[in-house]
Amino acid sequence: MTDFTNQNLSGARFEYVYLTGADFHGVDFTGARFRLVDLTRVTIRGADLRDMDISGQIDNVRINGVDVAPLVEAELDRRYPDRAKMRPGDADGYREAWDALERLWEQTVGRARQMDPELLHQRVNGEWSFIETLRHLVFATDAWVNRAILGHPSPWDPLDLPHDEMPDEPSVPRDRDARPSLDQVLALRADRMATVRDVLASLTDEQLAGMTQPVTAPGYPEPDSFFPVTRCLRAILNEEWQHRLYAERDLDALDQQPG
Repeated sequence: MTDFTNQNLSGARFEYVYLTGADFHGVDFTGARFRLVDLTRVTIRGADLRDMDISGQIDNVRINGVDVAPLVEAELDRRYPDRAKMRPGDADGYREAWDALERLWEQTVGRARQMDPELLHQRVNGEWSFIETLRHLVFATDAWVNRAILGHPSPWDPLDLPHDEMPDEPSVPRDRDARPSLDQVLALRADRMATVRDVLASLTDEQLAGMTQPVTAPGYPEPDSFFPVTRCLRAILNEEWQHRLYAERDLDALDQQPG
């Protein structure tokens, strides 16, 4: 097996090469299993697309001449009635979206509490475990609300879990081996969710249209950066919405395990 880790293969030619079952992560390419790939302006001709599973940001994707993105968006909105609320246009809309997220997460956490605690540390298909997912959402809130919006230079808890693709930053904890209990992580979650709720409670449309003030201390997001407030809050809504769907998907898989 050839390992192309941290290699630049730009301009390389692959002819009569079998990549069946190959694993790609952080690669701008086409084939097998994909994760964090950029397929912008890719052209595929004479394809046989069967039993595929694609998730991600879909925009202007034509299949046999039909732009399927609007069809996918409409179907997702039909399946998940609260999904449209995750695209708010004013401060009241953000408050409504957060109310929906808190309600949905309460249901998901209630489901997780009924499971064997060990399963909540188990990964499914290489994705984060349920506990790791909650830890990442604590990190997301610390990054985009506590740091970017509220200006706290170092809001981190030792259990914060940054996304895997983020370079190591000495000022930000990343303990991949930690195994906190569900109650430990939920206590952190409750604190961070209350912070978001408080920020949104006082949010005005004028503030929503503004920019954050830069934080100079090292950390994430990068120091000395300005961000639109909408960018920060949309990041939180997206993280909360998507990771709950991932969590439900993986809890389904764990439920189906023998025994």
